[in-house]
Amino acid sequence: MTRVASPEVDQDVFREKVKDVHSGYEDLKREIGKVVIGQHKVIDLMIISMFTSSHSLLMGVPGLAKTLLVHSLADSTSLSFTRVQFTPDMMPSDLIGTEILQEDRSTGQRAFRFVKGPLFTNMLLADEINRTTPKTQAALLQSMQERQVSAAGTTYQLDPPFLVFATQNPIEQEGTYPLPEAQLDRFLFRIDVDYPQHDEEIQMVMNTTSRAEATIEPVYTIDRLLAHQALVRRIPASETVVRYAVALVRATRPNGEGANKFAEENIRWGAGPRASQSLILAGKARALLQGRFAVEKEDIDALAEPILVHRIMPTFKAEAEGVTARNLIEKCREMTRV
Repeated sequence: MTRVASPEVDQDVFREKVKDVHSGYEDLKREIGKVVIGQHKVIDLMIISMFTSSHSLLMGVPGLAKTLLVHSLADSTSLSFTRVQFTPDMMPSDLIGTEILQEDRSTGQRAFRFVKGPLFTNMLLADEINRTTPKTQAALLQSMQERQVSAAGTTYQLDPPFLVFATQNPIEQEGTYPLPEAQLDRFLFRIDVDYPQHDEEIQMVMNTTSRAEATIEPVYTIDRLLAHQALVRRIPASETVVRYAVALVRATRPNGEGANKFAEENIRWGAGPRASQSLILAGKARALLQGRFAVEKEDIDALAEPILVHRIMPTFKAEAEGVTARNLIEKCREMTRV
């Protein structure tokens, strides 16, 4: 006779799994905090991105530890990590890999063998991604969306998890190539890395000039991370919360069904359906990491800016009046009612 687990037992198991995720989240923050002072919001968004198996774009001026942040997240896990410095002369094959002609010494026969490039990793740091040409940027599109790459007529699957964290300097435009909208939409978040607080900067200087660098210990295995990524999708989101997320995204669109006058006058183009999906998925991860069992409206509000800021563009008139994408998102939030 087969025994069927009761709903109460299933709920107990689920609660224990949620507790394990929250415990792992605290462990990750503790390990990253050994070398990164402050930047708590940035770290939270990066962890959410990792738990949703999504990619993120880090924006900030040089010297704000963007590379260190990504490296620290990789060190606190057992994920394979590769850093690629993007340059104007970089080719797609430098990222994906290339075929080489290899000779079998025993038979003398020659055959082509594919040598995998740095893209074949669990976590890729695409440093200064806007410094390389659109052709090389496009090489990332298939891998970011489909978790696979094509080379020499063969398709190669990327081992899960596959995460891209890209960095970009917002103030240096000479010799750069702006990311196309299609690629920006592949990033779950645009994470703005700001200057540290006064006390944090003092602590940072003291730590980096007076003692040896701390060592980060890995607290996540690949199997544990994959299990927790799957658990994210089991977190429920009520229809009310989903309706709110969709209404917020639709409020950013200057045309189409239900377009409002504010968007028509101030927004050149708005966010697509992927933004609605991202709000709910990231909201589930945020709730899970905080030890909660359901997505709340608060999660959507907290994640609206990093999810929408790179997906909407002000009109020329709005830009001339000093209106930013952040201002537009806040106004759309105020107008959204469910």
